[in-house]
Amino acid sequence: MEVFINASGQFLPGEPVPNEQMTDYIGTISPDADRRGKQTLRNNGIRQRHYAINADGSTDLTVAEMAARALGSVLDCAETDPRSIGFLASATTQNDFMVPGMASQVHAAMGLPPMEIANMQSVCASSMMALKAAALQVAQAEHDAALVCGAEFSSRYFRPGHYLGTDAVAADGTLPGDADFLRWTLSDGAAGLLLENRPRERGLSLKIDWITLTSFADRFAPCMTGGAAQQDDGSLKPWSHFTSAEAAARAGAFQLRQDIDALYRMLPVWLGEFMRLVDTGRIDPLSVDWFCCHYSARSLRKEMTRLATRAGCMIPEERWFTNLYEKGNVGAASIFLILDDLLRSGNLSAGQKILLAVPESGQSIMAHAGLTVMENGE
Repeated sequence: MEVFINASGQFLPGEPVPNEQMTDYIGTISPDADRRGKQTLRNNGIRQRHYAINADGSTDLTVAEMAARALGSVLDCAETDPRSIGFLASATTQNDFMVPGMASQVHAAMGLPPMEIANMQSVCASSMMALKAAALQVAQAEHDAALVCGAEFSSRYFRPGHYLGTDAVAADGTLPGDADFLRWTLSDGAAGLLLENRPRERGLSLKIDWITLTSFADRFAPCMTGGAAQQDDGSLKPWSHFTSAEAAARAGAFQLRQDIDALYRMLPVWLGEFMRLVDTGRIDPLSVDWFCCHYSARSLRKEMTRLATRAGCMIPEERWFTNLYEKGNVGAASIFLILDDLLRSGNLSAGQKILLAVPESGQSIMAHAGLTVMENGE
């Protein structure tokens, strides 16, 4: 059975926060740390983003509530009765609670009738895990309609109180690069999609042609981590293995980290997965009308284009669609935010081909999806 994306929506908290106002929200650790942060901003190219925290560090939101608001905007433009939706898949890097899962909280916040749910917890590629899970449910006629959401609330981990007094802060008041990069790169928000077993009668639909996702965790150690602290021998010690939560916090176990060197080592492997799909006929770079690729920094895009050009499989950059520089890196929500903005851009027409690409640095995952644009059910 064919599966169609028939509605999309998003929720971004507050007003856009420009680079000059970031420290009003995530705070200042030290003047030297702020100077290094400006270098990170030059590399990632992000000009503004959204935060779900207030300037004093308080918040009125949870990640599940943001996801529910995004799905509310999905249903606002749907042709379907919400009561006919039988499946909900959620994606996030870090839920509000350890237990229960985010999908339960989103379901409750939506006020929908009893339904089947699934929680996907990883990093950016968790969105594609959720999308594939929902697509398979509809394709196998388990449900006629399904909701998918991705949401992140990263800023709550970036306030000075999560760093000061821990082993992460150096004598000069700076943070190690693997903690500093994410602090100036990640932001908050949510987005979602409605999947159905028939296209919309009016307006645009996206037929899901295929979805692939491959883990390369057999080749790489964890790259983006949270909930563990690195030991002298390079191994990761889970927070729960410390003698107390206080000791885990002091060691930096509750901080988000990303090994930038390892991230760049993953790029050729991700390109190799892309080339495998080209070789098997799944992807024809010249037939792609819109390339929606999630990446966390402008510098990474430059390296990606360099490698793809050398390999002879480059999709022309005028066909790339991104909102990174205006909306930031919103992790699991990013690819759905990109797709929602593309659907609302006025640039789509029936028959066009869209390629989604989501690399994840958690422990190396690469996901792709092929979509075909349809209009008024045709």
